This record gives sequence, structure tokens and C-alpha cells, in this order.
Amino acid sequence: MAKDGKTMKQLQSEVDTYIGQFKEGYFSPLAMLARLTEELGELAREINHHYGEKPKKSSETEKAIEEELGDLLFVVICLANSLHIDLEQAHDLVMNKFNTRDKDRWTKIDQES
Repeated sequence: MAKDGKTMKQLQSEVDTYIGQFKEGYFSPLAMLARLTEELGELAREINHHYGEKPKKSSETEKAIEEELGDLLFVVICLANSLHIDLEQAHDLVMNKFNTRDKDRWTKIDQES
């Protein structure tokens, strides 16, 4: 559990409570995948404006990368919730994969004793 933050279970529960107040509930997985793609595009656009060669148009509003990442996280949580996936378990599976399969894939930083 994060010292000053929310756990993944708390995030998933918070999103589920929010969505649960609406008759429509969660969108279909395909609709959420489309939404995820849309949000990823918005994040890519912001990163391109901040770190790439494409400046914003004067008519475009300023959006923070943090906000776009938050939008992306919200949709990922919605998708996971709708498919009854525990994101903490999913994270553990992926970290196990990286810590075993890819443990020697990258150059490690020398740890001086």
C-alpha cells in the first residue's frame, strides 16, 4: 500500500463506484479500446508539443501531460473493471515476466558497495 497514495484496488473501487451510479454502466470492451486509443492519441499529441518539433496552435488549449495520463489510466481501469481483471494481479504477472524473462536483457547500472 502506498504511504501517501491510493492502492490499485482503491483506484479500481473508486472508478467502479463512479461508473456504478449510471444506468449505462461500463462501455463494451471494443468501445473502451477505441476510447483508450483516443486518449493515447491525446497523450501523444501533448508529448509531441512539449518534447517534439510540433508547437501548439495559438487556438489550442493547454493540457497537461499529467491530465492525459490520468485520462488514460481511468479508461484502463474501466476496461479492467468491466472484464473483472484485478490490475494489481496483472501488474504482478507482468513484473514477474520482466524479472525472469528479461532480467538480463538490459545493461544494469553498476551498484557500488
